[in-house]
Amino acid sequence: MLSVVSRCLAIVMMVFALPLSAAMDVQVRGLFKNTAVLEINGRQQILKVGETSQEGVTLVMASPRQAVIEVDGEQQTLGLSQRISSSYRVAEKKEFSIPLNRASQYITTAEINGRRVKVLVDTGASTIAMSSEQARQIGLRYATDGATVTVATASGMAPAHAVVLNTVNVGGITASRVSAMVIQGNYPSVMLLGMSYLQHVNIRENDDIMYLKSKY
Repeated sequence: MLSVVSRCLAIVMMVFALPLSAAMDVQVRGLFKNTAVLEINGRQQILKVGETSQEGVTLVMASPRQAVIEVDGEQQTLGLSQRISSSYRVAEKKEFSIPLNRASQYITTAEINGRRVKVLVDTGASTIAMSSEQARQIGLRYATDGATVTVATASGMAPAHAVVLNTVNVGGITASRVSAMVIQGNYPSVMLLGMSYLQHVNIRENDDIMYLKSKY
């Protein structure tokens, strides 16, 4: 039989043989080319590509859309506001479903800059498009903040303003700094959710239901 001392020594050796995994929480707060603002264990810090924080988080790649970080030899790809915990597992990607209506349209509700609006999913539109009245309803200062352009509508050419929306949220899937077009007049009657937002999601259709799933 092992003595008490031997048993205690064996337990101590087993404890030190276990892999150490310090608790760590990493969240992306800002994304830029070759630079990311990370909140690591509650402390915000800026890392450039190739730099490693005191906590052992290395920034491998960064763009305005996503960052790749490395922790304990494992790499993770994160989008804006996405986080990992000490288990280094990224939260499950969100999915949102939109049923086809009687007019064969996918219409749902979005939050743009925190304001709720009705939108029509339009994969043929390069950007989010809204009428000047819709823009006023959500508080956009398009006349002063947007660049003036001319666009083609169903009624012909119309003056418009190119703007950037702070946030666009559909079913909990949020994209930041999304380009949009404000068209003078009453077109479109329902705001168009175009590819400037839809590029941030994976889209699939099944049995007259469209599913949007976060890419990041």
